[in-house]
Formats: sequence, C-alpha cells, structure tokens
Amino acid sequence: MIWLPGAYHRAQDFEREGFAQAVSRRRKPLDLRFVDLEMQHLNDQDALERLQSDIVLPARDSGASLWLAGISLGGLMAMDYASSHLGEIDGLCLLAPYLGNRMLINEIAAVGLAAWEPGELAESDAERRIWRYIKTRADSRPLLLGYGRGDRFSGGHDLLAAALPAGSVAVVGGGHEWRTWTRLWETFLDSHFA
Repeated sequence: MIWLPGAYHRAQDFEREGFAQAVSRRRKPLDLRFVDLEMQHLNDQDALERLQSDIVLPARDSGASLWLAGISLGGLMAMDYASSHLGEIDGLCLLAPYLGNRMLINEIAAVGLAAWEPGELAESDAERRIWRYIKTRADSRPLLLGYGRGDRFSGGHDLLAAALPAGSVAVVGGGHEWRTWTRLWETFLDSHFA
C-alpha cells in the first residue's frame, strides 16, 4: 500500500502517527510505503508520472497486489491517478480526501451526482476529472473512504460516500486531523485487511 500525504505533511508523518505500528500490532501481511510527492501545484502531472514510473510500475512488476492510499490532498492525487491509470492499482484507501473546492461540491450537490455533468474538461482540472471518475466508475476494485463528521471537507465526503457501498465507508467523530485519520486507519485495518 502506497500512502500519499496531505498538503504540508511528509512521509515521515505516517510513521510518527503510528500507521506502520498499527499494521505490526495486528500482524497484518501488508507492506506500507510512505511517499513524498514534491508537488509544485495542485495538478502536478509530473508528480503522478514519477509515482507511476518510480513506484507503481516496479511494484506491479514484482507481482504484488497494489493499493494506493492518501490523506487530504494525497487522497485527491490517489483518485486522480486511479482515474487515469485504470488497472494499475487493486484498490484505493482514502482518508478525508480533498475532493474539490466548495463551488464544485455545491454544484454537484445541487443536482445530485447522477444528474451532474462535468462538461468539457481542461487537462488541468483534476477536481472535475476525479468526479467524472466517481460518477462513471464501473470497476470492482475496492474504494475505501474514511472521514470525520467534523471535517471541513465533509460535504464532498458525503457525496462520495453516497456513491459507495455502505461497508466501504467509515465515519467517526473528529475533524481534519491526524488523530481522526489514525482512528480511521485502524478501523479499516480491522474491517478490511484480514
């Protein structure tokens, strides 16, 4: 499982917050890799290309099952990668992903995801691209979503949750913070990674 951090976070934050230790305590057969993406801006295709060439494809070549995971902005990057590299990953685990600005979330919420149309997409519009992927997603790969009830991005999370099977969503008390994300990670470890 490859983890992508949120804005202003680093790979070592996952270690500090106990993500690997939670796996070890449970003796899960799950290898975690925490990755720093040096992104210059929100829609950094160079970062996604490096993720593919340096990490994803070598892992796939080894025969490993591969999950992509992310927190906040890392969740957006994971979704963006999944939307344009179908078949390269076996699942997604998203904790409080950033899913777009409030104007876009309100636009989708006003008509509902089923009726919403993304329109013509600019290459640089990652937010609309991931929502088009969510709306048209027809594959059977797992997509796990976890978030806190008090998260400042919960409007987008609620929209995504409504598009997923109930067993794929975990909602706990808390906000957009490590304490909540750690609790969600432990919840998913216990419920989905036997």
